[in-house]
Amino acid sequence: MPRGADPRHVPVLLEETLRLLQPALQRDGAVAVDATLGLGGHAEALLTRFPGLTLVGVDRDPDALRRSTARLAPFGERFRPAHAVYDEIPQVLDDLGFAAADGLLFDLGVSSMQLDQDERGFSYSRDVPLDMRMDPTESRTAESIVNEYAMGDLARIFRDYGEEKLAGRYARAVVAAREATPIRGSGRLVDVLERATPAALKSRGHVGKRVFQALRIEVNRELEVLEEAIPAALSSTSAGGRIVVLSYHSLEDRIVKRALSRRTVSTAPRGLPVETDETAPTFRMLTRGTPSAADAEVQENPRAASVRLRAAERIRGDPRTA
Repeated sequence: MPRGADPRHVPVLLEETLRLLQPALQRDGAVAVDATLGLGGHAEALLTRFPGLTLVGVDRDPDALRRSTARLAPFGERFRPAHAVYDEIPQVLDDLGFAAADGLLFDLGVSSMQLDQDERGFSYSRDVPLDMRMDPTESRTAESIVNEYAMGDLARIFRDYGEEKLAGRYARAVVAAREATPIRGSGRLVDVLERATPAALKSRGHVGKRVFQALRIEVNRELEVLEEAIPAALSSTSAGGRIVVLSYHSLEDRIVKRALSRRTVSTAPRGLPVETDETAPTFRMLTRGTPSAADAEVQENPRAASVRLRAAERIRGDPRTA
């Protein structure tokens, strides 16, 4: 097992996630979707806590699916793995013969397993190949982006996906460096960024953090997929069903918040005396703001420091009768 990839690692906000999903999953015959299966930590906890549950585990990473399937083998047919991206949840459920899900969980971002496997190329703290594909069967890599994208496109993704204030400066530095020799590894890219960073700004944290986030998002089309995935998941949620989403940066959380808001507010014109079925909200929010992890959990798992949790419950309509 690679460094840091212990399958017994406790997922972020596990108890809060279980508490929020419990009313929808405690009955026999309930179906849940873990949309970001990873190493199966959430899935194992859900299957253990709710003995009448069938869980569909979705992941685009074949290695994660292989590992989690081995881990969850004791649950037999109650666990159903699916190699897919999470915007394909409605099709996955249909293929497995489920009309809807009673609970859906998204734990967004890169997994600890992917970060700790050097060949996957997600790390900026070690010199690794510039890959960053969550699904290694896809063709686009961080290396191809760094060496082939126009300067303007590099600046755009550094700015939009990394929220990097030095986006233009870094894009110019990358283009100049690759003209001499293609940039193949993370070490070379970090060195280019270091040289392009003004001395006064070098104390703000690792120079690669925002750029590497931007490249990872672009490689995997994370925000584009998420824009489609949350509405699709909501449309697949049964009456009384619940959805829980854990995000780790403002770009993800903004998309989640917007998608949930559309379903939890009335669309009736202001002043309309009677709410109609067509305008009434179909979901209600279960969380106020974005609950964060306790200090003790952050100390044990630094990834929890930036987590933002949102949850909602379907209160009207049911895809099973649509």
